[in-house]
Amino acid sequence: MTALAGLAGAVGRLAGDAVRDVTVVEVPCDRPPWLRTELRLEPGDTVTGFAAGRTRLRGTDISIGPAFQLWYRIGVGGEIFRGTRDTHTFTAAAAGVLHLASYFPGEWGTRKGALGVPEDVYAMVEGSLSVILVRWGVDPLHGLRALAQLGDDAELVASEVDRLTNPVLPPAGWYYNWFLGPAEIFRAEDEPGRRNAISCRSEGDCGLLLRDASLALEPGTRLGWSWRIDALPSTRAENTFATHDYTSIAVEFDNGQDLTYLWSAELPCETGFRCPIPLWARRETHVAVRSGVEGLGEWHAEERDLYADHVRYVGGPAGTRIVRVWLIALTLFQRRQGLSTFADITLTTAAGETVDL
Repeated sequence: MTALAGLAGAVGRLAGDAVRDVTVVEVPCDRPPWLRTELRLEPGDTVTGFAAGRTRLRGTDISIGPAFQLWYRIGVGGEIFRGTRDTHTFTAAAAGVLHLASYFPGEWGTRKGALGVPEDVYAMVEGSLSVILVRWGVDPLHGLRALAQLGDDAELVASEVDRLTNPVLPPAGWYYNWFLGPAEIFRAEDEPGRRNAISCRSEGDCGLLLRDASLALEPGTRLGWSWRIDALPSTRAENTFATHDYTSIAVEFDNGQDLTYLWSAELPCETGFRCPIPLWARRETHVAVRSGVEGLGEWHAEERDLYADHVRYVGGPAGTRIVRVWLIALTLFQRRQGLSTFADITLTTAAGETVDL
């Protein structure tokens, strides 16, 4: 709790009825969800969580912070949720005891927080997350601003004030994958000469942005897009677990498979590989469409024959339809910064049916 000691002292010095109660929790990262806290909530209660700590993959230098790791659930049957930073303010929609969880290396199987993987995967990690839970007696933003005047050594309070007053919303029509959670990675941008541009800024985090798109997958069905990669999040080939940091555009099919196209740091163009993350290996195939540093910082137009790529890289019978387009940013492992912009995304069949995204 050392990292949050100063903040805990500042919370204790808040005057009057600003704080209804404070709960301090240590969440072990090597135990499966869920951890019951002592905080019982009623509908309409507002809470801010402040977290510090790392989840470390044993035997490696891979560690992940609470912005991605810390998840919440109210009651046993409530829907799971998390924030986008090491701080998160929320309003209770139902009554119940607050539960907390450390996520990686798990994966959610249901929106109520049941695991989709065996519990013993948590033996792969170590560490803990320290959490201060503040239930407010005043408007949270008012309370946070008062708290900032009393002590904010880790700048967690300032970060939460910024998050609440300057929210980073996904582009219109797009939404984040539910079991990886929300992020502040993607945003709409005004790029002259480009249609529906979306910028991506990622560092030590992960985001999977989705857009529903229903179109027949048949010979000649194509994906077109433009992109400008300003910084690659990896300097090494992305086909190993420890170096699997990348940004990409992907298409999901109704057979549960997806093809994702990346600009690789080292892999030769047209290299295809299954995802090196075990939980994703069964459903995701990567294809390097560009490689190296030449052309970084410049716009490039791309087009892929999705049916042919499915046959070549995924194998087996292709799904009958496309169901979604994804934008992916993963920078959790090496924690380098990835910077890119996507635009002009189009799906087209051989017959000329077109979906512009």
